Amino acid sequence: MKRLGSIATGALFFAAVVLLVAACGGSGSSSSNSGASPAFSASELQARPTTNWITNGGSISNQRYSPLTQIDTANVSQLKGLWHVHLGSGIAGKYSGEAQPLVYKNVIYIVTGADDVFAIDAHTGATTWVYRANLNQRIKTVCCGWTNRGVALGDGRVYVGQLDGKLVALDQKTGQIAWSTQVARYQQGYTITSAPLYYNGRVYTGVSGGEYGIRGRLTAFDAKTGKEDWRFYTIPGPGEVGHDTWPATGDAWKHGGAPVWQTPAVDPGLGLLYFSTGNAAPDFNAAARAGDNLFSSSIIAIDAKTGKYRWHFQEVHHDIWDYDAPSPVVLFDVAVGGRERHALAQAGKTGFVYILDRETGKPLIGIDERPVPQAPAQKTAATQPYPRGDAVVAQSVSPEAFRTFATSLPKGTRLTNGGRIFTPYSPGGTTVATPSSLGGTNWFPMSFNQETGHLYVCATEQAQLFEGGKTAVYKSGKQFVGSAIAPQGTPDGTFTAIDASTDRIAWQKHFSDSCYSGSTTTAGNLVFVGRNNGHLQAYNATDGKLHWSFQTGAGANDTAAVFSLDGNEVVAFYAAGSALSGSAHGDDLWLFGLDGKLGPARAGSSTGGSQHAGEKKPAKTKAPANASTVNVGATEFRFTLSTQTVHTGTITFRLTNNGGIPHNLSINGKQTPNIDPGATTTLKVTFSKPGSYPYLCTLPGHAAAGMKGVLTVE
Repeated sequence: MKRLGSIATGALFFAAVVLLVAACGGSGSSSSNSGASPAFSASELQARPTTNWITNGGSISNQRYSPLTQIDTANVSQLKGLWHVHLGSGIAGKYSGEAQPLVYKNVIYIVTGADDVFAIDAHTGATTWVYRANLNQRIKTVCCGWTNRGVALGDGRVYVGQLDGKLVALDQKTGQIAWSTQVARYQQGYTITSAPLYYNGRVYTGVSGGEYGIRGRLTAFDAKTGKEDWRFYTIPGPGEVGHDTWPATGDAWKHGGAPVWQTPAVDPGLGLLYFSTGNAAPDFNAAARAGDNLFSSSIIAIDAKTGKYRWHFQEVHHDIWDYDAPSPVVLFDVAVGGRERHALAQAGKTGFVYILDRETGKPLIGIDERPVPQAPAQKTAATQPYPRGDAVVAQSVSPEAFRTFATSLPKGTRLTNGGRIFTPYSPGGTTVATPSSLGGTNWFPMSFNQETGHLYVCATEQAQLFEGGKTAVYKSGKQFVGSAIAPQGTPDGTFTAIDASTDRIAWQKHFSDSCYSGSTTTAGNLVFVGRNNGHLQAYNATDGKLHWSFQTGAGANDTAAVFSLDGNEVVAFYAAGSALSGSAHGDDLWLFGLDGKLGPARAGSSTGGSQHAGEKKPAKTKAPANASTVNVGATEFRFTLSTQTVHTGTITFRLTNNGGIPHNLSINGKQTPNIDPGATTTLKVTFSKPGSYPYLCTLPGHAAAGMKGVLTVE
């Protein structure tokens, strides 16, 4: 197939609570500061945040940068809680808390993993109103935990995308529904997890669901009415730019994936809107989708007014590793080679940071196409892009590391090509490579500090077993992945400052667990990042020295918002844990300040959240040791086996997922595929000798949270 190069055309310029209501609306008392937001101008949305934090990225540049300087390296150690409240939503194990708080006129707007939206008085922590989404608990098409990454503000409304595929506009003063639009049907695999973007009278939202064979898209809606304005498909159809990177026959492109996991950025001067895309589908068996598969695993620029294609850059051609780009793009200006440039950066699961000219889409520092090993049966791409910079995680597996998990791999699995990135695998075969399909950098956003010139990047470092894909047959609403994957060993994390002028590491921190949080940086020379163990931390933005660490009570897997309240700089943070990182669940919303009196919370338990309505407890039945079938029930985050002792021979494990997110079972070198909630699968395993055989769920964080045990074979 023909590879389409980045294309640019000329730039365009355009400038741009009170009532108690029912559960689907709002509730609470009046607040003198609960003013409705205006139709923000382009300059207001582009401005760096001070008294307000009105977009998911702090501004439409997505820099997550505060120009405030009151809290700095000299006094950040004095930060304590001004108040701490429990939201009472999204606590169960299947939920994740990943939504950055927004702030307008002293009201904080936060959404939980259950899509419940809260308006909170920033002075007191009191709830002004709450909107209950009342999601259908039988939704089975959620890929990676029930989550929501934020809301949008504008035109007097709060906009929220939901897991049931709806985009909902709420009255900002009351929380009542102003309008609701069905963007796409969850029954077909479409969900919404990203924060919408409000800009120039429109609300933009992407859709998730690449693992269910969707056709990705970004859609613009009229902010006042909810009427669809235009739609840009991330998998181009016949006659559109990029369609020739899909097979000329068949309908692979109709189910090609390329979801949009995050909030776009906008350059008003160029009139361009930017976002990145997820994996091609099916993820791990690419034999039926020959070609580069645009615009999967890509950065895309489109006209913000019309949705017309302007340029793209593909990070991974014909992806077979799920090395996509779910983290938001960031816009900034930087001097490269003595010349001031208008830049865009995106941190990928590959571990690379891709830095481009945001007008043309061409690399600013240099990105080389290098030959990579081939697996002809997978129709692999001959080359892959390598930025001329530093990766933020390891991109090869050492023999020593391989030996630590080799015994758990399928028989015959060897370390080939040094376990390097882009090591291919064929149907029926296996390989080990790094990074894993979780990254590198996953959904979590990076930040940019204009004073230091650094990008701050959170990432996971872990090897993964890739197994040759099975032929994937598309069926609406069913997983469409073509294989099973198994991250190996215990994940480590890196938190890295990248010099944006060179794409080289300025400083780097290594964690003993995954780095699974967004970052926010300030003119006070600080950068805030969360940790799985519940600590929100502040580092010196210049040299990486740790200055402050505070226990929030639940997994700190979110991104801080920094703003000024009555002339005092404060930090808002939502700690609720993550289903995929396996961190402690909670519902903790904090506001920190230099005058705070509240000390750290008690650390939460990492054994998973309580069961939610609609979840089933696995039946506890007894079976004799000579049973040839073992029934296994899975919930978040625990297994229940009908027996813990069996005899040697072939045993059939019947795994039923009684939880709300996907799970799998791995034992004695064999593993089930990831199965959806409510699904059942079987796994036959032969035990040739007595002994103790560990079993676990290999999805990231699940074993650490309690999904593991030992089967005795007599």
